[in-house]
Amino acid sequence: MPLLEITDMTVAYGRIEALHGVTLHVDDGELVTLIGANGAGKTTTMRAVSGIRPLSSGSIVFDGQDITRMKAHVRVAEGIVQAPEGRGVFAGMTVMENLEMGCYARTFASRAEHDATVDRVFELFPRLAERRTQLGGTMSGGEQQMLAIGRALMARPRVLLLDEPSMGLAPMIIQQIFRIVSEINAQGTTVLLVEQNAQQALSRSDRAYVLETGSVVRTGPGKELLADPAIKDAYLGVA
Repeated sequence: MPLLEITDMTVAYGRIEALHGVTLHVDDGELVTLIGANGAGKTTTMRAVSGIRPLSSGSIVFDGQDITRMKAHVRVAEGIVQAPEGRGVFAGMTVMENLEMGCYARTFASRAEHDATVDRVFELFPRLAERRTQLGGTMSGGEQQMLAIGRALMARPRVLLLDEPSMGLAPMIIQQIFRIVSEINAQGTTVLLVEQNAQQALSRSDRAYVLETGSVVRTGPGKELLADPAIKDAYLGVA
């Protein structure tokens, strides 16, 4: 049984249908990527999985439980945690305060568990440890992205939803972010990734789905799609 299973999902904004019967699954321990052009429905898919957008039809099952109508904050408590597009850092809060906000809906059983989670975040992102008292709004774009991912990790996700983590970042920082995403996955966290940097995303993915105008049009192993001439032409600018 997949850890996360989406079946015939339809999502609308008023009269405009953004997703048309999307079906996909993520197995426990996988890194799965959604790629597609702007407006393809990638972010809408993530918002539906996290509970921010309601479904018009279809279903979402997580670890055998139907969560289609489950509230967003309850999904966080169950282990579905999103680092949103645009980072969403609390600008007037320090790095440490931002991290603490990540576990607001998913509390710790003990102080030792809390401290171990903070230590894990700081091991993945040493820059955050160095700047724990700095205000989030004064950090660079790359540092804010690290903070957004670190904040999500504070909720100990079973499935980490990453929406465009490379957006607006310099190439060197992009490589660093993706190395850390791979490490998070290697440590046992299942990852569902939305990303326009197809080269980086597909090369690290177990599987991937291609979205076009709200529908899944292709799926397969990440490296297999990366080698496909049609994918290269559409998303890598290589004929």
